[in-house]
Amino acid sequence: MTSSSADLFSLDGRRALVTGATGPLGSVLADTLASLGARVIVSDLDADRCHAVAAELTDRHGVEAEAAPVNLLGADGPATLADAVGDQLDVLVNNAAFTGTSGVPGYAVPFPEQTDEAFDLATRLNLQVPFSLSRRLAPRLAASGHGAIVNVSSIYGIVGPNMGLYESTTMGNPAAYGASKGGIVQLTRYLATVLAPDVRANAFAPGGIARGQDDAFTERYTKLTPLARMATEDDFRGVVAWLASDASRYVTGQTIPVDGGWSAW
Repeated sequence: MTSSSADLFSLDGRRALVTGATGPLGSVLADTLASLGARVIVSDLDADRCHAVAAELTDRHGVEAEAAPVNLLGADGPATLADAVGDQLDVLVNNAAFTGTSGVPGYAVPFPEQTDEAFDLATRLNLQVPFSLSRRLAPRLAASGHGAIVNVSSIYGIVGPNMGLYESTTMGNPAAYGASKGGIVQLTRYLATVLAPDVRANAFAPGGIARGQDDAFTERYTKLTPLARMATEDDFRGVVAWLASDASRYVTGQTIPVDGGWSAW
């Protein structure tokens, strides 16, 4: 039987967990899944923001959305969140992460000043937490019949940093970010093979997102991007809709660059 495009992208009746779901990107990913009919579990650090985003999703899309505030860096963070999810889960979006602007001491600073402590903290949230959540939630995803893991990597998990972008700015590109996001690419391949055929695992790699960066950085970045602009959060709606739904039902183990062509040259 041939499926319609609407049927392939529909998430009606499915439950989706999004980590880091109150941030600029996470909230858009959660909104996208809710717009397709998913019942979204909104997880992040701030309880008030989790409840507010969940309420907004319900009001906007008429779906059941719930808040699951958890400190994923806590000793029992992933276990606590896995327990809060309940028995049904169809989609896991591992989005929570430290970025280059997260303000962690010893992180987004010149390489000689980067610290082991910052590297450890970033890799725990950016890589270990997705591993732990995927491991704990895999049986529930498998039981759903269309389980999907969507990991958020980065172009810096695929290519090395161009440090010239940051000259004469206060911005930086920490080693832990690229290393952990590169780890996400390999973790995605691993999960795709060991969880097949019951669960698909894919990732997407965002390019730079415009968030009021230094003008010099934005100008340099734009010149190096074939589509001649930085991304907006809305540019990632299509890829998460595709990877979370049956529209990508024969796709697993892949990392999709969504970078305006940045990694094409």
